Amino acid sequence: MTSPNIPSEADWEQAPSLMDGALNLELSAATCDLAYWLRSVPQGTLRGQVLGHADDVRPLDVVRREGPLNSAIKQELAFRSLAEEKATRAIGHMVALAPDNNCMEFYATQLVDEARHAMVFRGHLLQLGTAPHELTAEVDRLAAEDRDAILVPLEDFGLRVLRDERDFIGGVLVLTVLVEGVLAPAAELSERKWRVFDPAAADIERGAGIDEIRHLTVGSSILREHLLKHPEDKPRLLELMAEGYELWGRLPTTDQLMRRETLFQQGIDEHGHLLGDYEAWPGRRLADTTPEERMETGRAWAQKMQHTRLAYMGLEEAI
Repeated sequence: MTSPNIPSEADWEQAPSLMDGALNLELSAATCDLAYWLRSVPQGTLRGQVLGHADDVRPLDVVRREGPLNSAIKQELAFRSLAEEKATRAIGHMVALAPDNNCMEFYATQLVDEARHAMVFRGHLLQLGTAPHELTAEVDRLAAEDRDAILVPLEDFGLRVLRDERDFIGGVLVLTVLVEGVLAPAAELSERKWRVFDPAAADIERGAGIDEIRHLTVGSSILREHLLKHPEDKPRLLELMAEGYELWGRLPTTDQLMRRETLFQQGIDEHGHLLGDYEAWPGRRLADTTPEERMETGRAWAQKMQHTRLAYMGLEEAI
């Protein structure tokens, strides 16, 4: 049952899915300040579990041992840990540029959230057989190529806006719409995919998803409030979005996702009996899905989320 001191959207049991929350909730920086975070996240979302899952929640042996499922989850976690690390560092600029205390406190809490995500994604590799002294080298081996091809161009784009141009609201747009708005639905799909095979990874994704609801909705609120006060900024922000979408179109994300989904499919082919009738989404058994179907579903979720958020912000022309 939800504690009276913990808002339902931050409570582990009561919070909606990432997609439902990001599509339907409205939260603001004034609401989600530092006091909100201190009250809600450590004991509500995390329930005191700093690693994102209970000690007795573990991956199945078919994921822990060498094979396609192990390769798929390790590649995903290594990449996600690097993505969250880069986000953490970039958000430091947003804290410095924040125009008021509400925004400063909110992005300070998001910085901590993203740093924790990087830590738990990286740390789960230890449960999957990576030796502690080999962790850094293992992350590099698994994700350096994708880091350089995908994350570095995104980082360069974001740092140009934040560090070089010192454009706070442009940074909010890049982070909310062009980074988290694209990647968040993939995170929800990941939680659903790994729920049976690796419930610890699924719980980690669940906690991160609850955080992302707050990040997406507050970022959208900041942009909406800014455009209501400064409608003259709309053409500039639309141009920035067009540049960001053009960049996304050049990144090899489809190849990366197909590589991981192909490994996951090999795992289903070998161990699909363990999934039983578990559904990836209502009416569709995970065991019956294909790599292409899962990727298309993730894309459809991302498009729906972006369209809803852009209309809410007053940037529907970008749709």
